[in-house]
Amino acid sequence: MPMIPYGRQSIDQDDIDAVVEVLKSDWLTQGPSIDRFERAMAERCGARHAVAICNATAGLHIACMALGLDHGDWLWTTPNTFVASANCGRYCGANVDFVDMDAKTWNMDAEKLAAKLVEAERLGRLPKAVVPVAFSGQSCDMARIKALSQQYGFAIIEDASHAVGASYLGKPVGCGDYADMTVFSFHPVKIITTGEGGIVVTNSDDLANRLRSARSHGITRNPDEMHEPSHGPWYYEMTQLGYNYRLTDIQAVLGLSQLKRLDAFLARRRALAARYDALLADLPLQLPTRQAGTESAWHLYVVRLQLERIGKPYEAVFEALRAAGVGVNMHYIPVHLQPYYRQFGYQAGDFPEAERYYREAITLPMYAGLTDEQQDKVVAALGTVLGDAV
Repeated sequence: MPMIPYGRQSIDQDDIDAVVEVLKSDWLTQGPSIDRFERAMAERCGARHAVAICNATAGLHIACMALGLDHGDWLWTTPNTFVASANCGRYCGANVDFVDMDAKTWNMDAEKLAAKLVEAERLGRLPKAVVPVAFSGQSCDMARIKALSQQYGFAIIEDASHAVGASYLGKPVGCGDYADMTVFSFHPVKIITTGEGGIVVTNSDDLANRLRSARSHGITRNPDEMHEPSHGPWYYEMTQLGYNYRLTDIQAVLGLSQLKRLDAFLARRRALAARYDALLADLPLQLPTRQAGTESAWHLYVVRLQLERIGKPYEAVFEALRAAGVGVNMHYIPVHLQPYYRQFGYQAGDFPEAERYYREAITLPMYAGLTDEQQDKVVAALGTVLGDAV
């Protein structure tokens, strides 16, 4: 039977028509659709500014640049994330460290962060930036992390790549109450897509200006930012080293079209998550935990295998599900165990909860187009593979 993927985009005729309209226009890039998309995302989040970029990794990078992260500085994140959440610090020459995850939410453990900050202050190695990750679409304990940032003086870059449309304590993720900047992803498996793409939202005028400069070669045409009077209408100045991290109008208009269906996508994902909860309740699995005050976007639905009850190795379960047509995946290999980060002295045993999670976690199919029938097949395959443990 066809493989049921763990995630996929949902493209309809309105999306196609919107893209075709831009393709027929005078603007394929750097046109009006980008500004419209930025305004729409800022409004959705309740933020002052939104800066569209070519992908969320670029967004994390320029967020670090906007903070002035540099050699000798420290960035902390969670080991349970995609490598980009850590790499953004390395792009700026900063040192990277990790805070182990919470055993229930699988997000950064705010109390472990608090304990690590006490020791870092004693050693004179406090972080300049902390990157909490809204794993699977659910916010971290952002209120606690924000309080710690005020106590210890670090900035917060929230990696909300999984969390477009999620909410925390009654407000949209990205509102700016708990993070200096929030980064979203629009990769095809995320909640909405622009193909590749991302956006950074912030309430700071200064940070927004720095982000816009960094995404476009460090170039300005604003006379107030120039070092000498303009030579004429053609004139621009490069005032810092920047990058070409810009989104195109083609992508932006796709994002605008997708944004119109965001609530429908979220409703379907949440219904699927509730259905998984009910259908999997009797299997030897640890199901996702909902943190109080959060409403997840459910980018991922991850379970942890109770391997002692199952009596089979992890790899055997994973491969059997793939063989049964269920495109399970793994999110994530702990970042500190990657060869690149091992060169800095990280090793197995450093972050034990993330390492235990890695030995047990498996990502089940979750996307707005997943049908009840397909979900039933996923559950049935799990029941068959887990066998006598059910």
